[in-house]
Amino acid sequence: MSNILEITNLTKEYKDFKLDNISFKLERGFIMGFIGPNGAGKSTTIKLIMNLVRKNSGEIKVFGLDNIENEKEIKQKIGFVYDENYFYEELNLIEMKNILAPFYKSWDNKAFNNYMSNFNLPLKKKIKQLSKGMKMKYSLAIALSHGAEFIIMDEPTSGLDPIFRSEILDILYSVIQDENKGILFSTHITTDLEKIADYITFLNKGKVIFSDAKDNILENYSIIKGDKSLLDEDTKKRFVGIRENSFGFEALTNNTERIKRLFKNNALIEKANLEDIMLYTVRGMQNV
Repeated sequence: MSNILEITNLTKEYKDFKLDNISFKLERGFIMGFIGPNGAGKSTTIKLIMNLVRKNSGEIKVFGLDNIENEKEIKQKIGFVYDENYFYEELNLIEMKNILAPFYKSWDNKAFNNYMSNFNLPLKKKIKQLSKGMKMKYSLAIALSHGAEFIIMDEPTSGLDPIFRSEILDILYSVIQDENKGILFSTHITTDLEKIADYITFLNKGKVIFSDAKDNILENYSIIKGDKSLLDEDTKKRFVGIRENSFGFEALTNNTERIKRLFKNNALIEKANLEDIMLYTVRGMQNV
């Protein structure tokens, strides 16, 4: 399978922030979760992919093409789904579609009508009358109706109730059954990614902490709980991040077998989830 997205040594410098020489790639047929705290560089990366801001150095290829030299061609095949609403609030869904459709060479009106029906979206309702979840479905319908092969989603499920979130995830799951498509899904809601993502790329302070298969990540990381008497300065250095309180400590490791040998049966070892991994890693980097 070819890479639908390939980022190599990408750098963008602002006065108070630097996206620092990041690299990762996404193959066709997969969903990549894009995680990290606020200010980590996720939105900057997405803006760079879309050529909305200029990079300082590095390379971005989409569909194997340079994203600046081939911008128009690439954007014909990208579906961009924002957290914010960028539609005209006073228009209804048909009127908004009529404005957007002419921009896309591959617009399929039959597909659009099918998505409107499948997503239970009321064609005559004004954009401003839609709930956030319905606006998100509409954004997806627009993206899918022009045959987008690469869907980029920036916080798509933020602020949605669990039912709408589940529906959006079901839609994405059905989209990715087409092995020619790929999805980059930036979100703070890591439980959504545990359900649907194939790969996870984790940014913090403008750097890639890891970019790997989700199953590998969840297999390698564990939470360790034990009495503070087990800790010394050398032991603490073996953890990605640690939290101590009057009852003991909790820590994250990315080498479970080494910690098992160190503590034997004196500590409790549990599987870490993505939220654990993100929180403890950020905490550990703050203490460096």
